[in-house]
Amino acid sequence: MSIFGKVSYAGAGRPRFPRTLYGEGSEPDPRFTMANERTFLAWIRTALALLAAGVTLAVVDLGLQEELRIGAATVFLVGGVAVPGQAWCGWLRTERALRRDLPLHPTRMMLSTVVAVTVGGALAGLAALVG
Repeated sequence: MSIFGKVSYAGAGRPRFPRTLYGEGSEPDPRFTMANERTFLAWIRTALALLAAGVTLAVVDLGLQEELRIGAATVFLVGGVAVPGQAWCGWLRTERALRRDLPLHPTRMMLSTVVAVTVGGALAGLAALVG
């Protein structure tokens, strides 16, 4: 129960998604839930940026060395496709910890994202130097 009393929303009575998450624990402070959602959306923006970089390298003729350009595009595209799945899992784990009043987990997404950006950027940079 919040300080504002019983909270009602337009979807009252309908199940929330994912049901397995919302059926456990207690409702956390809305500020923490919204912060968790903002973090999820930030990872989605990161995925979109990776996809944009990959598509640009794959489609636009930039005069770069072909094999390295395609390699960089592939790394960025794979990273852009993988990040949303990781973001969903991270959001779910954090929300579950909030609902159970447990300590938050360390993020698993940063290392793979850093690797994708570093390797993709290095390949694109080499492609520019060689091409």
